[in-house]
Amino acid sequence: MPLLNTPRLRLLPLSREMIEHRLERAEFTLDDQGPGGERTLHFGPEWPGDALAMFPALLRELTTSGRAEASLTFVAVRRGDGEVIGQLGAKGGRDAAGDLEIGYGFTPASWGQGYAAEAVGALCDSLLATGGVHRLTAQTATGNVASGRVLEKTGFVRVGTGWTADDGDLLLWARGAG
Repeated sequence: MPLLNTPRLRLLPLSREMIEHRLERAEFTLDDQGPGGERTLHFGPEWPGDALAMFPALLRELTTSGRAEASLTFVAVRRGDGEVIGQLGAKGGRDAAGDLEIGYGFTPASWGQGYAAEAVGALCDSLLATGGVHRLTAQTATGNVASGRVLEKTGFVRVGTGWTADDGDLLLWARGAG
């Protein structure tokens, strides 16, 4: 899976090694061979937030398939200090109409600094450029105004409402290929 770069972030594929370490301990470091040489990535205890609940199933899937990386899922790493501040990616595969849902989460310490919009914008541009994806979709909790602003900044428009047992009332968002 290709690396994605933004002015302040590197988006690295979420690896089996990252998942295994996080399931073993709340905070850890890993060495990464980046374009500027080797550097240490720091995974703080707040990472990956709500996504942690999905890690055991994702690890089983990666182990069964023999893959080293989760498909279309990235960690957001600050270039300046190697701190892992978020996770983002596609949720499942695209449907028959060419729609693909994305999701993201960032550590509270990184909120309000534009990192989420920077990362989500790069992810969306990459997904739409690969072909076969006609529209990206996302969902936000109705009370999560900041997440809605991230989506608006990256070209999404609100297209409806929804509800799930896990999340309650939701706002539905979409961004087309054009």
